[in-house]
Amino acid sequence: MAEMDDVEITDVNDDDMPYQVEKGPVKNQDLSSVGTIVGEILSQYGWYMLVLTVLVYLLIQYLSKKRSSQSPPPQTEQDAVLVARKQLAMEAARKRMQEELDAKAAIFREHQREQEEEKRRQKIEIWESMQLGKSYKGAAKASRATEEASSSQTVLKSKTDKKSLRGSDYNPLNGQGGGTCSWRPGRRGPSSGG
Repeated sequence: MAEMDDVEITDVNDDDMPYQVEKGPVKNQDLSSVGTIVGEILSQYGWYMLVLTVLVYLLIQYLSKKRSSQSPPPQTEQDAVLVARKQLAMEAARKRMQEELDAKAAIFREHQREQEEEKRRQKIEIWESMQLGKSYKGAAKASRATEEASSSQTVLKSKTDKKSLRGSDYNPLNGQGGGTCSWRPGRRGPSSGG
């Protein structure tokens, strides 16, 4: 143990260097003062600033909508060509529909003229048959039969033709007009007597 006396222990930090204190990361002194100022302003006027920001935002939105509604969007050349094509197509369709309508109207007028001519011819035939002393009913029935045969549009016969088979006064419930034999039921109710 004697050998320990010969060894000197010296402190490295004693006199040569002063004590050093370790600090955290270096901060900018200017930014910390700005942060404290902003924090104080927000704490005092935060709600006012929030409301003011919202109002400015709404005002900008309103003005942008108003501006866009006043100025129509610029039409490009392609839009103009598209509109012109649509108008030409619509005009062609209208013209085609008008031609179809005119053709149908011409067919209808021709049909009406034929019907009027047929009626006029029937009236002339009836008048001529009456001048000769013939019954016009027979001529009317014959002309009616030829009219029904010639007309392709007449599909059903009129109800008057069906009634003429038995007579216009035929009623099977009361027994009138059916033939020579007719039976009527007796009156119901009390008989009136004296």
